[in-house]
Amino acid sequence: MAFSPQNRKGTISGIIFVALVAASATFIAGLEPVKALSISPLVVGIVIGIFYANTLHNHFPPAWETGIVFSGKKILRFAIVFYGFRITFQQIMDVGVEGFMVSLIMLSSTFLLGTWLGHKIFKMDRDTAMLTASGASVCGAAAVLATEPVLKAESHKAAVAVSMVVLFGTISMFLYPVLYATIIEPATGFLHMTPSEFGIYVGGTIHEVAQVVAVPASIPGAPEVMANNAVIVKMTRVIMIAPMLIVLGIYLSYSAKKTGSAAGGVKLVIPWFAVYFIGMAGFNSLHLIPENIVSIINQIDTFLLTMAMTALGMGTRFAKFKGLGLAPLYSAGAMFLWLVIGGFVVTKAVVAIF
Repeated sequence: MAFSPQNRKGTISGIIFVALVAASATFIAGLEPVKALSISPLVVGIVIGIFYANTLHNHFPPAWETGIVFSGKKILRFAIVFYGFRITFQQIMDVGVEGFMVSLIMLSSTFLLGTWLGHKIFKMDRDTAMLTASGASVCGAAAVLATEPVLKAESHKAAVAVSMVVLFGTISMFLYPVLYATIIEPATGFLHMTPSEFGIYVGGTIHEVAQVVAVPASIPGAPEVMANNAVIVKMTRVIMIAPMLIVLGIYLSYSAKKTGSAAGGVKLVIPWFAVYFIGMAGFNSLHLIPENIVSIINQIDTFLLTMAMTALGMGTRFAKFKGLGLAPLYSAGAMFLWLVIGGFVVTKAVVAIF
């Protein structure tokens, strides 16, 4: 146990160590050159963590490892629950049926496509394939972190998925403004999108929340409706992670029973933190807490997520990546093409129907 008498001191020291590194990541992410690229503290945290794992790891007390693991598991789940303070049900209602349907279609299709391609076509193990698909289909690194405990996957597999999110999410952040300025906005007919439609398209297909925010901000003269729709549709995808994880837990339980991989029966895997996440979003929808307090809660939550991501990086050693090859890159690249091209078609079709 992490806080047993023999482990308590090392666990607390490890948590403090992770917190200090996460604080450094937060500071770096706030520097103007980094901030201009919309690189979140979570990404900076995992980079520093990976650097530590592969260079300095042996120079620190092994007893701290329990604190690092605690940060990557327990603190993570706590942070995911309080992530619910970032959205309200009213926001989801405001964007209407179009935003909801685009979110639902893109999330489910991308997750299924990515899992199938990664596992069946590119021969990745199931957990890595699902984690990579989760990051692309829902909300980037945070989705990978939320999915990892449901799968009970090894930390280095989550690191692979996060690296794919960073790569293709960053490409999206620069690609979409160019697409809008050169093709979508000046076009006529099917290729044309109104600012409102483009906002739905951005929110329904780009990986990270920060990247979604960055795209409308990068388009000169973009109307407010574009940014608003992009963020609301993105947050709709974020809240869908809870039902997705519950369905995934049910599937994993059924699959284990079917294959007889666990003797004596298999317990249903319900990610309760995802259920609590929905409850927290519902509570936030009541607006019982002043906005300035909610803002502080979100800042603390971002720091806790940064701690979890940093701890994830600290458990990632390059030796564990042997044998993966280019499969994650191929799988994530295929999902990226689906998000960009398929997402455009889906958005146009949904807007036309509804």
